[in-house]
Amino acid sequence: MNAASLQQRFDEAQPFVPVPLETSVRVAKPPVAIKASPFRWPNAKTLPRRPWVWGRWLLRETVTAVIAPGGVGKSSFVASMMLALASGRQDILGKTSWGGPKAVWYWNLEDSLGELEMQLTAAALFHNVSAAECGSRIFIDSGPEGAELCIALEGDAGFQIAVPVVDALVAEIIERRIDVMVIDPFVSSHSVNENDNGAIDAVAKTWARIAKRANCAIVLVHHTRKLGGEKVSAEAARGGSSLIAAARVTLVLNRMDSREAETFGITDESERRRLFTVQDDKSNRAPAADAEWFRIASQDVGNSTGPDDPYGLQGDNVGVVIRWTPPDAFEGLTADHLLKVQRRIDDGAWKESVQAKDWVGFAVADALGLDASKADNSDRKRIGRLIRTWISNGALVVVNRRDPVKREEKPFVEVGRWADDTSAPLTQGGAHEVGQGGAARAPRPTSPPLGEVGGAGAATACVKVGQSRAGSAETRVVFPAGNPAFRPILAPGETGNEPLPNDPFEGTD
Repeated sequence: MNAASLQQRFDEAQPFVPVPLETSVRVAKPPVAIKASPFRWPNAKTLPRRPWVWGRWLLRETVTAVIAPGGVGKSSFVASMMLALASGRQDILGKTSWGGPKAVWYWNLEDSLGELEMQLTAAALFHNVSAAECGSRIFIDSGPEGAELCIALEGDAGFQIAVPVVDALVAEIIERRIDVMVIDPFVSSHSVNENDNGAIDAVAKTWARIAKRANCAIVLVHHTRKLGGEKVSAEAARGGSSLIAAARVTLVLNRMDSREAETFGITDESERRRLFTVQDDKSNRAPAADAEWFRIASQDVGNSTGPDDPYGLQGDNVGVVIRWTPPDAFEGLTADHLLKVQRRIDDGAWKESVQAKDWVGFAVADALGLDASKADNSDRKRIGRLIRTWISNGALVVVNRRDPVKREEKPFVEVGRWADDTSAPLTQGGAHEVGQGGAARAPRPTSPPLGEVGGAGAATACVKVGQSRAGSAETRVVFPAGNPAFRPILAPGETGNEPLPNDPFEGTD
């Protein structure tokens, strides 16, 4: 634009006429009205149930995110989950398929169809699931085989949701009556920048709207960022955090670490790498459950063609996920074993400290035929858990008394409540009569003796029966029915996981 054209525009411009104040008031839009809605106080019995699909992990009209690093076993986990859903069998992974078998659609955007079929077949062979049990309720599509899926695109003008793709997807889910749709991995279902929180928020909420419109549960499998050895959590998901914000449940998969392996006595490194947990790390619709353990087993799918097979007589081995229960420190123990331990402890002087040469763990090991000689020994870990629980229950007690060698106060472990109702005193020093106080350190509450009634002031802890070796009142305790002192008797509000005061094993197992 030159000076002449600029002058022409100036000459042709209309003069500015201000709008009178009263005119501007007359043409103004009416103010926005906002009103609060009173709570309607519905009848609690008429409130609709939350539409859970599988355990408390999958919920209709919502998104569940599955977060895991590579190689843990998430694809194998999905295969077993599909069989559990389609067959309705709870024994496969321990989760209830509410309302019976469910139709499930697995759209894998990374693996070939042959690999997906092999994983599902191996899981069916291992769990003994027949095609008849699943009917026509399983659907599988593979991205590498041409079944691509992209619900959001990004170009020069920014990102946009592929509405026709979304509408077609919803229509197919409704047509096939799909209950659960699994997208693996989430990052391949869109082409937007995964670090753009706004774009990822739009994509994640689009998946949530698909779940809502189609009345199904959507599962989005997602990778973690580089962890550097830390445990997987919801915050460890790769890219923007909006996916986790949009998900109603976030399942995290964590391989067993070396510390957990030591606790459970797993010494084989290959076995440790087969074990992992699945835990709901973000559930705002149901209480978060404790981590559940699973194991990757190996299944020969039997696809060898015979002696002429160039790959050998054995078929392909495929990983299959099964439930796994950590070993119980008390497995195989009875009240007689506890009584034997108590008598061995009662015969000597045993310290609480694991560094002491006369550590009480050596007495436990001697009584039970275990090995407590090495610090990294699985038996030693088991002994530590046994001692901790027995102290928690009051079967053993910790008392401070003078060490005759070092001539200073040291914590010793002595017998608390005996494992039968006729044996020795409640403590070495002897408990006082009921109501006089002086009991050993913090025994847990027990049932009242047989034939007596508990309550304030009642003799619910022990009954005077004679004199102890120390001359004070000897007592006996009648335990509740069942296995005495083998599990913590919890006070109100306790979980059983609280560390004991000065617990020498806290943080070691």
